[in-house]
Amino acid sequence: MSGVPLSWYLTLATVLFAIGLYGTLSRKNAVGILMGIELMLNAVNINLIAFWRFITPHLLTGQIFAVFVITVAASEVAIGLALILAIYRQKKTIDIEEIDLLKG
Repeated sequence: MSGVPLSWYLTLATVLFAIGLYGTLSRKNAVGILMGIELMLNAVNINLIAFWRFITPHLLTGQIFAVFVITVAASEVAIGLALILAIYRQKKTIDIEEIDLLKG
């Protein structure tokens, strides 16, 4: 077993998730919001790998879930950036408060 206790990993993941949540909720920039979401997904990955390592290291479930989360995060970034580029081309801004595509 590693010399680092599980609580350190959980504390790191909690801090990283809190920073990502603050970044997501406080930003007006769409790219900043995506970066906050990515930080939160990385915190989830840290939790998955930490619990896998300390609870069932003989199974690969934690690693498989982490790879799945990384795959979902990569597709989320690709789709999110494509949407942001399309909105920027139309509105010439990426400020969330100025984007009103659904208003009539």
